[in-house]
Amino acid sequence: MNDDRLIVALDVPDAVSALNLTHKLGDAVSFYKIGLGMLTGGGLGLANELKQEHGKRIFLDMKLFDIGATVENAVRGLAQFDLDFLTVHGDPQVVAAAKEGAGGKDLKILAVTILTSLDRTDLDGCLLKPGAIEDLVIERAERAFEAGADGVIASPHEVAHIRSLPSSNGKLVVTPGVRPLGADLGDQKRVKTPADAIAAGADHIVVGRPITRASDPAGAAIDILSSIF
Repeated sequence: MNDDRLIVALDVPDAVSALNLTHKLGDAVSFYKIGLGMLTGGGLGLANELKQEHGKRIFLDMKLFDIGATVENAVRGLAQFDLDFLTVHGDPQVVAAAKEGAGGKDLKILAVTILTSLDRTDLDGCLLKPGAIEDLVIERAERAFEAGADGVIASPHEVAHIRSLPSSNGKLVVTPGVRPLGADLGDQKRVKTPADAIAAGADHIVVGRPITRASDPAGAAIDILSSIF
């Protein structure tokens, strides 16, 4: 099976644990996300090994945020690793700097809109402007597209609205906050099923614990893939 719409989040303590997990998943999964928590546990080395030796696609979820020159330099360095996706915060100046750093490489720059673990109460605590989360996500997505983002990260609740934007044509929408029916929501707050997310227009769904903590990870991945046909 080689359906790269499913991206499995390798949210485990270190590269050895992650590599063991990928062996269990085998051919059931072709696309992996490596996040910030793995960076100090050999994450970049793991990304290269999975890409170069095992032919997997890699989503590096760094959520970069800094002044333009720093983001540009960081992305320029990461772009040398021949990876597939990289996240940055969706602020237009950050997106523009990241695209400059990517320098024409195949690395896709994905802009984070609003984290799927946040709700309106959380945004109020961060002093972010009033308004419905869906409206803020759509506005941030549109500004990120205008700044050159190759795609955005958004919850399943906002995908259809983002797809209605003319600026989303030819762009990627990658959707975390996806849980199979009956799965524990964990720290996610804006959640839908894999089938709902794909039906709304997501190109890729990101799933972690419902697969990585399953007694049969490959079986859990296959079940999710079967649900989105």
